[in-house]
Amino acid sequence: MKALGDSLFTEPSEALPEEPKPVEMSFHHCHRDPQPQPGLTPERLQAQRQLCAACAVCCIFMAGEVVGGYLAHSLAIMTDAAHLLADVGSMMGSLFSLWLSTRPATRTMTFGWHRSETLGALASVVSLWMVTGILLYLAFIRLLHSDYHIEGGAMLLTASIAVCANLLMAFVLHQAGPPHSHGSRGAEYAPLEEGPGETLPLGNTSVRAAFVHVLGDLLQSLGVLAASVLIYFKPQYKAADPISTFLFSICALGSTAPTLRDVLRVLMEGTPRSVGFESVRDSLLSVPGVRATHELHLWSLTLTYHVASAHLAIDSTADPEAVLAEATSRLHSRFGFSSCTLQVEQYQPEMAQCLRCREPPQA
Repeated sequence: MKALGDSLFTEPSEALPEEPKPVEMSFHHCHRDPQPQPGLTPERLQAQRQLCAACAVCCIFMAGEVVGGYLAHSLAIMTDAAHLLADVGSMMGSLFSLWLSTRPATRTMTFGWHRSETLGALASVVSLWMVTGILLYLAFIRLLHSDYHIEGGAMLLTASIAVCANLLMAFVLHQAGPPHSHGSRGAEYAPLEEGPGETLPLGNTSVRAAFVHVLGDLLQSLGVLAASVLIYFKPQYKAADPISTFLFSICALGSTAPTLRDVLRVLMEGTPRSVGFESVRDSLLSVPGVRATHELHLWSLTLTYHVASAHLAIDSTADPEAVLAEATSRLHSRFGFSSCTLQVEQYQPEMAQCLRCREPPQA
């Protein structure tokens, strides 16, 4: 029994092999860039602070405009408040995307949570269109019946405060000096209006976009201020309120139309607007050893997070690893794709007649 007990509880003579520990490498076997550091970069932290401050100012003065517009019976003031609502939604979407950029992908959400930024932008646009539609209806009723009264003093005061609020937000969002970037290009976001050679971090891009929106709001607030001055000194021209509501509503809808178009393009898995299908195809075909390419797909998770996948048919004498490395490098450096998946295979003559290997037609 003693011998049996010793054999049961005595440690084995040979130690069990330990599980291999993950090794930190400066450059991974299949990734071009070092492993990103957790958390936000200093640029994004600064952008987060700027957006938070501007969003707080926007919320406070939006509530003030709603109260002032109600007391003044001014639809133009309400329209300006609705435009501020769109800005709040846009800035909150940018803040949300900054927070999501620190969350890793999961087995359920293999691409991460980037697409939620696009859904937030869609919700912001839809809410603005609904509010604007209601204000347009009320302005039309006012022009038909003219049985309304405008408090010129309250309207003038509220419009003046709105102009000051937009100036304050523009000051908060103003960036002194050109933006710069660090680290992985895959973690960066390039604005749509700039070419693939100019990249900006997401934080700077979001702040610049919010700054442009605030400048548009400032012009609208100045127009409302001009209408309020006219009504204050000439009450008989109270029709300037619904007329300015029509004008500024059209401006608000027009300013959100490009955003809605881009959002729908992302949700429909369309080719990124700043990337040409033919340009990507020709770049892949120019890689030494590549004979043909098919199953080329280009899409976006957000307006600036682009993804590509393709099959590369190569010569029998070509080195698959060299072709894969060169093609991936070109997609990253020339077009700014954040994620690329390429399949390398031997070229077969039958590919020229394969229906599934043909390029998609022009839209």
